[in-house]
Amino acid sequence: MTSRPVPHVLSEFQVLADGCPSRPVLDHVTGRWGTLIVLSLHEGPKRFSEIRRAVGGINDKALSQGLRHLERDGLVTRDASDGFPSRVEYALTEVGTGMEARLREMVVYLYEQMPAVLDAQAGYDTRHAPGD
Repeated sequence: MTSRPVPHVLSEFQVLADGCPSRPVLDHVTGRWGTLIVLSLHEGPKRFSEIRRAVGGINDKALSQGLRHLERDGLVTRDASDGFPSRVEYALTEVGTGMEARLREMVVYLYEQMPAVLDAQAGYDTRHAPGD
């Protein structure tokens, strides 16, 4: 099977090239928590605690760091309201909304393929059982 190169629109962005500025953004979006944070904002703005409840297993530090990265990358906005107590909400930007749609497609595909994935894992585990 031959591999095809990663498609690109602008030649100055080559995600496979060392030092490409798109790499850290890809990492922020597809890293351990980035995808889940972005997906959690699908239905609209959420407060920090709402995102934390939506993303099972994430801790406050990881959520704060993930939101900061995504905000810096222009995928998420942080809106702090005036008043007491202040209310901070996070929402997807236009770019973030496009990214979320594509991530959601990937998740739907993953769900559809999970029976095959589970079969592959079981076969692998059988072939590579400890002590064999």
